Amino acid sequence: LDDDGEERQEKNQTRSGCFIVLWKANCEYLQQYYNLEKEPFGRMKRSGPAFTSKVKDMQIFFGLNATGVLDSDTLEVMGSPRCGVPDVEEYSHIQGTRWNKNVITYSIGRYTRDLPRSTVDSLVESAFSVWARASSLTFVRSHTRNADIMVEFVTYEHGDLYPFDGPGGTLAHAFGPGLGAGGDTHFDDNEHWTAGETGFNLFVVAAHEFGHALGLKHSRNPDSLMYPTYRSSRPANLLSREDAANINALYTRGRPNHLPRYNWSSQNNPWICAPDLTFDAVSTLGDATFFFRERYLWIKHNEQYDIKEGPISNFMPKIETRIDAAFWVPRRSTAYLIHAMFWTVKGSLVKGKPRALSHFGFPVWVQDVDAAVHIVKTGRTLFFMHDIYWSYNENRRVMDFGFPKYISEDFPGVNTTINAAVHKEGFIYFFVGPQVYKYDYSQKLVVGVEKANSWLGC
Repeated sequence: LDDDGEERQEKNQTRSGCFIVLWKANCEYLQQYYNLEKEPFGRMKRSGPAFTSKVKDMQIFFGLNATGVLDSDTLEVMGSPRCGVPDVEEYSHIQGTRWNKNVITYSIGRYTRDLPRSTVDSLVESAFSVWARASSLTFVRSHTRNADIMVEFVTYEHGDLYPFDGPGGTLAHAFGPGLGAGGDTHFDDNEHWTAGETGFNLFVVAAHEFGHALGLKHSRNPDSLMYPTYRSSRPANLLSREDAANINALYTRGRPNHLPRYNWSSQNNPWICAPDLTFDAVSTLGDATFFFRERYLWIKHNEQYDIKEGPISNFMPKIETRIDAAFWVPRRSTAYLIHAMFWTVKGSLVKGKPRALSHFGFPVWVQDVDAAVHIVKTGRTLFFMHDIYWSYNENRRVMDFGFPKYISEDFPGVNTTINAAVHKEGFIYFFVGPQVYKYDYSQKLVVGVEKANSWLGC
């Protein structure tokens, strides 16, 4: 060959090499997202009926002309950053339809270095709130690895058979509800995660992935949050009507008594803001506070103003009674709910059957308690009944010696029956009728009095 011939051959080889790389990427796209089966020995014919059929499936999904040919519009979509969950088939080997509860726990494992941890925490919480505001769901952060949804930033092969591909391409993926890896949500830490317009907005991607973690599939509607490809510009309200309808259809099935979530205020809910409102039990549970009255429950997320409410059994189906006392032990990520006996609760999942109060070391004549509160600093849970109280050592799991004692002697200023108690930010709050006493445990002094209804934003 002359020089010109050698140059042409070199260019043709280069084009051929680029074509092979591009072709391989397109095949992998269809294999990952449209279930294109690999041919024996990894071969694939771009003109074969199987390949053409999958290209058409992809084009139909994205509203393109269904030609079966890799035209420029099709290649542009294939090259767009997107979610790693398939469009036509979920991660079926562990995919469930929905969580069998409405209070779902989450935990953040490995963080990205792109953002401060506090920013990641806030964006993840906000992404869950997108779904919480539109549904009956409550999300409670846990600091253990036993949470329903584990959130992690990882790269390439990370132990779940769905490796990431480096910058661009697949941004994140999530598994549908279920045991084991069910619900777990992974973000590719080779991407540049941000809280703004540059890079990839973590809030937007996380909200999409949490939709999968709750059981939703991809949508063909470009206005839906569950549309597969990433778009940096989003409306203020991320969820489309379709998204809101789908999440409610999924989590109100079989629950005819389900009550939707509202943003309560004294104007639109005068009953909850009645000046004589009282509670039977109050307890923190992760990042939320639970308020019990008769067989009803309100759940308020800390630092948020919206409240979920409904019958206790809507959130904890095994509990059909009122709750008289409740407390939360953070190091176990466990709540204990008491009515003659006690239930052990993680998230909204009731563990086992109710057990007798004698488990805590109470004498047989104690049939119920009025209030309970756990003090993290001392490792003690205090149980109140009429005018006396007990101190239970959570580390040794025994009652402290010398109890019961009189409440009025050890808690000056609190000389009446306590309806509920909760420990927050170094203070014990005693709910006594419609009033709440803010009690400084170290100084043994009531330092403030407020209305019970103020805890629900009234």
